[in-house]
Amino acid sequence: MSIDLLEIVETAKETAKKAGDLVMYYYHKGVSVEKKEGLENPAYEAFTIADTKAQDLILSSLQPLTDRYDFGILAEESVDDSSRFEKEYFWCIDPLDGTLPFTEQKEGFSISIALVSNKGEAVVGVIYNPIKEDLYHAAKGHGAYKNNQLFTWQNQPFSTLVCDRSFLKTPHYQKAKEVLKPQKEISFGGACMNAMWVIENAPALYYKPPKNNLGNGSIWDYASSSIIFRELTLQATSFDGSPLPLNQKNTFMNECGILYSSLLNDKDIIHRLR
Repeated sequence: MSIDLLEIVETAKETAKKAGDLVMYYYHKGVSVEKKEGLENPAYEAFTIADTKAQDLILSSLQPLTDRYDFGILAEESVDDSSRFEKEYFWCIDPLDGTLPFTEQKEGFSISIALVSNKGEAVVGVIYNPIKEDLYHAAKGHGAYKNNQLFTWQNQPFSTLVCDRSFLKTPHYQKAKEVLKPQKEISFGGACMNAMWVIENAPALYYKPPKNNLGNGSIWDYASSSIIFRELTLQATSFDGSPLPLNQKNTFMNECGILYSSLLNDKDIIHRLR
């Protein structure tokens, strides 16, 4: 069955904004933080009632399309039912990416909805920043947009390093400073907004080298942004430059790492980081 990407992306955009409104209700109300078992990084283990309520809203809103096209589902706050391996496409949902900045009442959190093929390629991506009411979206072959206008940006005269807080405590941080020599650093957002800030603060770099222990974010952290980058002909890949494996069995990206770049083909810098 052929799918209507434009209809799907419009529905995902409307859904992300509704979820953003719900998340902002809890943002202003204040919520307690709970923890998932078995994870060491606070960025991965923290979740709130806003995460689960937003996911319920998203799944309900997407249900008609899910039923019509027989989509699978991979959502952060649900157990992976492996439907993504059986269906031609699956929803990849992060109902509240950046839970830590959300609980701190700071910018950096967002709602992410993607549609991914069972081959691991995102074909629709929507990211909504409810603090600024910025909506980013892309559909395969139809370009990338911010607030329904073609996504454009201007390069700054200096470079920017975008990273997670945990990255600041690793040797990779010092190496990135030596190689990139950034005049600006951004280290307070979730993965989705970090990716968008790589574009909006170009030339910029956001990366995580492979590692043995679980981490480096999960499939749902990168699915939406990967199609936005691809439509802009920017790099969103595994650390070694290969395509992001967005339908691998291990939902974490520790084995492959990630690399988001708006350095505009400055291969020397990326080679030195590797």
